[in-house]
Amino acid sequence: MPKTDIITRLLIWRLKNISTKNFVLILSGLVGILAGFAAVILKATVHAIQTFLTQDFNQEYANFFYIIYPLIGISLAYLIGNYVLKDVGGHGIPELLYNISKKSSLIPKVKMYSRVITSAITVGFGGSVGLEAPILVTGSAIGSNFGNLMHLNAKKRTLLIGCGAAGAISAIFGAPIGAVIFAIEVILMEVSVASFIPLLIASVAGSLTSMLLQGKDVMFTFNLSDNFLAAHTPYYLLLAIMTGFISLYFSRAVFKVERLMEQFDEPFLKLLYGGAFLGLIVFFFPSIYGEGYETLYALIEGEPQRILANSPFFGEYSNPYFIITVLVLIIFLKPIASAVTIGSGGSGGIFAPSLFVGGIAGFLFAYTSNLLGFPIPLPVAHFTLVAMCGVMSGVQHAPLSAIFLIAEITGGYELFVPLMLVSAISFVTTSYFDKDSLYKKQLMDKGRFLPESKDEEVLDLIDIRKLIENDLFPILPNASLGELCDLVKLSRRNIFPVVGEDGVLNGIITLDDIRDIMFDPEKQETTKISQLMHSPPEVILLHENMQIVMQKFERSGAWNLPVLQDGKYLGFISKSRIFNAYRKRLIRQNQE
Repeated sequence: MPKTDIITRLLIWRLKNISTKNFVLILSGLVGILAGFAAVILKATVHAIQTFLTQDFNQEYANFFYIIYPLIGISLAYLIGNYVLKDVGGHGIPELLYNISKKSSLIPKVKMYSRVITSAITVGFGGSVGLEAPILVTGSAIGSNFGNLMHLNAKKRTLLIGCGAAGAISAIFGAPIGAVIFAIEVILMEVSVASFIPLLIASVAGSLTSMLLQGKDVMFTFNLSDNFLAAHTPYYLLLAIMTGFISLYFSRAVFKVERLMEQFDEPFLKLLYGGAFLGLIVFFFPSIYGEGYETLYALIEGEPQRILANSPFFGEYSNPYFIITVLVLIIFLKPIASAVTIGSGGSGGIFAPSLFVGGIAGFLFAYTSNLLGFPIPLPVAHFTLVAMCGVMSGVQHAPLSAIFLIAEITGGYELFVPLMLVSAISFVTTSYFDKDSLYKKQLMDKGRFLPESKDEEVLDLIDIRKLIENDLFPILPNASLGELCDLVKLSRRNIFPVVGEDGVLNGIITLDDIRDIMFDPEKQETTKISQLMHSPPEVILLHENMQIVMQKFERSGAWNLPVLQDGKYLGFISKSRIFNAYRKRLIRQNQE
């Protein structure tokens, strides 16, 4: 039986026996399972590649393969993505947000597996990026395509995209609550109680799938042994401000380095220079290789000297001040390495790098404080984990996600108070200087804008072409006032566009412009339209979005404005037509 017939029969049976609400619940669980399965495959593949490439490395000597591995990985990822899969890497999340906002939540099918392949190669060979964004895109693509296959509307597809994201993050971190919060805070623009339940189901399904297939071997986890002390609060306040500025540096460094990489017109030159530069960074600082979670474990366990292992020059050093210097350099270099990896053609995200930088910053803060003999000894593990939350909050602009994710990673809520404090202050500090997250800045840099409110979201769904009114009678600029008076008798509108024979809008005339002279026979014969016309207060261009259109109506105070395409007159748009379309779209969304 053909595939289409099977799906058709399934859909008919579903319509007869299962409500849309319950059907979405079933699909959310299925999407969560598949996202969890994809997360396990990705993690296992990366681990296998890294083990194969580095298991024979001698920590006492320089390992020159670190120089060429990133170049090989980024090149393979780009070639496979560009020529085989037709889906080049990158961050993934900005494009995902754009697909939700502007493309009715339709994500290409290839993304259900392409990012698993390209990111596994990129990170496995030492690309300094994370796996969270690629697996999030994979899970979201699974949700979108399942929704499309089952003929669900855009709103339900968006919900399933959120389910895929929640299932993926839950599986890769073992943090189901944090995954749900992340899906709501970063991926979905709004959520109701009805849509909250599918997210919970998908997140649990993803986490259970991961646990069944790989036990509790999640991406990163740690069990706390010390208790939080209120006496540490002043130090956490300083840490919060510090992580806020580090977040700001991280975002700006990634953004500027990626823009710099875009200046290479030849992709293979970009691969060559980017891969070589990254290889040199990894050669001198092997802890930057891949995601870097092993480095975080070493710091949390109080063994910072492990970060110097495999380095050709630093391996024998154990001086604490030298370790501090190396950590500062790693904080500076990690965002650059991540941006070079992605900008060169690799596939990955900045989720893990932000956690990595945050962890090092927190360790550096506590380690330095204890080394200098401050009155209150600081628990290194606590400050490492809390700083991870602070930098993630600032970089991702997702304070709630950061709080719950780190709380679940630590196996409890012992650090909930400092997590809340540091996350909030870091977010406020970063937002003061950069009100938009890195993802939104990347989209805006490409001329793409996301709606910031429900009103903007609804307006963006309105098509200008469907609002154009053509019942206004145009008149030539060399016509007489008498000819215009003849049109006034036929027209129900009080505006008359003055359009040349070439279709270009020359101006407009309103009834108020001719009211005093329109009944004067002499003026009707001698007065030309070109003498009476004037420019409209604003003109609307066909390619402009509804946000710009509404701004033009507000600025001009007009009720009707002409629409042009390449200077040619197409018709008029009225405020009343926009309000009517807005009302209908809003009602339709609420019904869905």
